[in-house]
Amino acid sequence: MNIQFKKGVLSLCVLALVDRQDCYGYELVQAISDRIEISEGTVYPLLRRLTKEGYFITYLKESTEGPPRKYYQITEQGKGYLNEQLDEWKHFIEGVHQLLDKGDV
Repeated sequence: MNIQFKKGVLSLCVLALVDRQDCYGYELVQAISDRIEISEGTVYPLLRRLTKEGYFITYLKESTEGPPRKYYQITEQGKGYLNEQLDEWKHFIEGVHQLLDKGDV
């Protein structure tokens, strides 16, 4: 898949997944890579940025499979940002579909 397509929607995917339930980094990588080919290295910088911008908070949770895991939880600010991004995404794909289906020039 085109890397530019992925870059444009990766933060939206991460926000939506964490909105559904708190997740740790590798869990997010797995969930996304099941549907979109990504590298692990693309998700962690995004998680740091979204946390720095106030859209996520983090906490540690013990794991039976090793050291404690850092979980990401969406904030109210993050939920607002997610809703804005979803509205923009829906408007964007609607326009693309119209152009592709009708062939408007």
